[in-house]
Amino acid sequence: MMTRRTAILSSLLSAIGAGGLYWHLTRAPSADSVRTRLTGFSVPKPDQPLSVFHLGHSLVNRDMPAMVAQLSPAGHGYDSQLGWGTTLQAHWGDAPINGFEAENAHPRFRPALEAVQSGDYDAIVLTEMVEIRASIRYYDSPVYLARWAAEALKARPDVRLYLYETWHQLDDPEGWLERLDLDHDRYWLSRVLGPALERLPEGTRIFLIPAGQVLAAFVRAVEAQGGVGNVRDRTDLFARAEDGSLDVIHLNDIGNYLVALVHHAVLYQQSPVGLPHALMRADGSPATPPSPEVARLMQETVDSVIRNLGLSGLSA
Repeated sequence: MMTRRTAILSSLLSAIGAGGLYWHLTRAPSADSVRTRLTGFSVPKPDQPLSVFHLGHSLVNRDMPAMVAQLSPAGHGYDSQLGWGTTLQAHWGDAPINGFEAENAHPRFRPALEAVQSGDYDAIVLTEMVEIRASIRYYDSPVYLARWAAEALKARPDVRLYLYETWHQLDDPEGWLERLDLDHDRYWLSRVLGPALERLPEGTRIFLIPAGQVLAAFVRAVEAQGGVGNVRDRTDLFARAEDGSLDVIHLNDIGNYLVALVHHAVLYQQSPVGLPHALMRADGSPATPPSPEVARLMQETVDSVIRNLGLSGLSA
């Protein structure tokens, strides 16, 4: 039986055999050119609750968007299409979506192309598979990011487009924090977002939801202090199996809360400082909350990182 973990591994192994010309043949724009295109551009703050479509995989999951809704004004709506380690290419229909039935067996599911073509959503959040290097090299990440963006704009020219910058495994041999630092420029900006923007009409903007950068900043702050509240170190943001073993890629409730703060701050163009921290999971059960001092540090970190990066449409 194929599980989420084996499906992700299978996707990566098949990619190695498939090859990919984009990685080898494309001149990647510099990260600075992406900054020039996005920095200093402010998106008007929404004057009403948003309707959001999330396209992605288990690093989106069901609970994180539900938390965003609880942090947001009453009336915030959302739907999603998910898979196991699913690429933007697979969601487009050009490859199988592993775990489709399991991940979309919930009331918030809506078929992705139908959703994007409907024009029903104020914002579309697009998520690429990780390992991001494999997605770029074998699955034409920027090509499919541009396709999804173009389809969304065709249906609704005023739609807000976002790329969700995620993270990689804690046990990455290059180092977890080291890769979060390096991957931001070398992959997310110069090999995914930049080439996608070059394929779209001048003036098109896809803003960043920089969850990976926020995770790095928060972990550095916590670990420099030897722990804060109920978070001792980075592992306290990640899920554990029933036997207690660490899941090195998927977040727990506290980690999902941090990522939900990032989404909320970007989507609603406002500081998350002062937002509630005791929330519910998508199934209605209470999520394990961060302690008050952890929640405050998370909120302040989100606000600082997003504003300093300048890639998410918020005023500096």
